[in-house]
Amino acid sequence: MRIAVLIAASVLVGGCSQGVGRDVEDTESSLSVPTRTTATTPDTTTPTTTAPAKPPQAGADIADVNRFVEEGVPAEAAAFHTATREGTATQLGNDVAFTTPSGKSQCMTDSRNAGGALACLVDLTIPPLQPPDIYGQWKGGWVDFAGPSIEIGSAHGDPGRFSSGKGPQLPYGHSLAFGDYRCRSDETGLYCVNYANQSAARFSDAGIVTFGCLQKVTPPPGIGEKYSC
Repeated sequence: MRIAVLIAASVLVGGCSQGVGRDVEDTESSLSVPTRTTATTPDTTTPTTTAPAKPPQAGADIADVNRFVEEGVPAEAAAFHTATREGTATQLGNDVAFTTPSGKSQCMTDSRNAGGALACLVDLTIPPLQPPDIYGQWKGGWVDFAGPSIEIGSAHGDPGRFSSGKGPQLPYGHSLAFGDYRCRSDETGLYCVNYANQSAARFSDAGIVTFGCLQKVTPPPGIGEKYSC
């Protein structure tokens, strides 16, 4: 009887010790150190932006002029195929007509008589002097921009293409593409590029400033000033 009691007590002690050991292992597992993670550094890099082109000054590279003109807000060419005079609108077909907001430059193409070349009437503060032996009405602010040349001041027996009147306003900051040309209206003047010849000019009352291949040459009879490539 005494032996049986001792055996039962030994079994009870062994069972308790195993339970205690298992509880300790479970507790140690639950207190294990969590896996270390790598902190992510937020991206604070500032995106690269390109500053808008400034209005080109005399002597600027033709690439800078092109960039400035092309950064203008594109205008819809279909809105500039009409010229208006004294309330009467004339459809110009494939030609375009436009006016700067200041009213100091009004321009128009002429596909029928000038192969689509651009001409502008510019309110020049100091227009070229009238050459001798001029027949017809002298217009010192008539500027023909054919692409490979610009002629400033010429005689005309009638208003020519401008007899149809003026085209709509081309707002400042907007550009108009037509044929080989693109023009941008700006407060400093009207900038026009001829891509076929990589030539350009700024039209304003202060004068005509040329870019690219255009260089001043001796004008032919009847022309005030001429620049040629």
